Amino acid sequence: MSAETPSKLQKILAAGHLAVTSEVGPPRSADGLVIEHKAKMIADYVDAINVTDNQTSVCRLCSLAACIRIRQMDLEPVLQMVTRDRNRIALQSDILGAASFGVNNILCLTGDHQHFGDHSNAANVFDLDSVQLIATVKMMRDEGRLLGGHEFQVRPQMFIGAASNPFAGPNVALRVVRLAKKAAAGVQFTQTQCIYNMNTFKEFMKMMVDRGLHEKVAVLAGITPMKNVGMARYMQKRVPGIDVPDEIVKRMGGVPKEKQAEEGIKLAIEQIQEIKEIPGIKGFHIMAIEWEEKVPEIVKAAGLFPRPN
Repeated sequence: MSAETPSKLQKILAAGHLAVTSEVGPPRSADGLVIEHKAKMIADYVDAINVTDNQTSVCRLCSLAACIRIRQMDLEPVLQMVTRDRNRIALQSDILGAASFGVNNILCLTGDHQHFGDHSNAANVFDLDSVQLIATVKMMRDEGRLLGGHEFQVRPQMFIGAASNPFAGPNVALRVVRLAKKAAAGVQFTQTQCIYNMNTFKEFMKMMVDRGLHEKVAVLAGITPMKNVGMARYMQKRVPGIDVPDEIVKRMGGVPKEKQAEEGIKLAIEQIQEIKEIPGIKGFHIMAIEWEEKVPEIVKAAGLFPRPN
């Protein structure tokens, strides 16, 4: 993790602590208090808070504004930025804008195709892909230069992250290669897709360690608690890039309906405890989708609280 920044998240990782991040989804309105409410629920239990960027291609309050609001709460935001909706001019402009408010973490993403969202007829952009965006942020930070050649003095001090998905196929080795390309472009940390298939994830991490990539990229394992068996079935059958084994669906369905949420939390805690023992793991990214109030319970029960100062 070269290139030190003011990022609290980077400092915690550099000190050898297991980092904990979570995320909040902005509202489909101009109500900024929604962001404040969600952030307050998890503030004491995480080191940084991701703000999703029009996730699933659905139009929402922008990630940049939400990150500024979180920063003004004296909390640590992670700006998620997708290349689907902006060309290179707008991307660089938003990075400069975020940095001007002291936002020091960015997660570079390509983004879901607009066909899946609420504006399926919108023109996508994809002027850059996620790897090119990573390289652009690195250049702006380390060289003080824009893609168009303009040089500037006050640089965005960004700790650079990206997503990784060990389960996207066609095989695990290819996913490791994909992350290696991002590392070469400048990525310093990665947050993975939510993990249910432990065998595949352990294979992914072994390949990471064998290549020494875990020394270059801090891996934060993705955890999403199941609310009920319906969610488990939906994620298994309908969500691309997520691998939910049959035994998890059976486990969630094997308890009474009123106990399924509790079982999902228990499962998430067990997953964290198991993943802690995997060589190369540097932390966890808890994606409690519209269930932020459960993050404190998970963090405490998993032995990840209190968080380091």
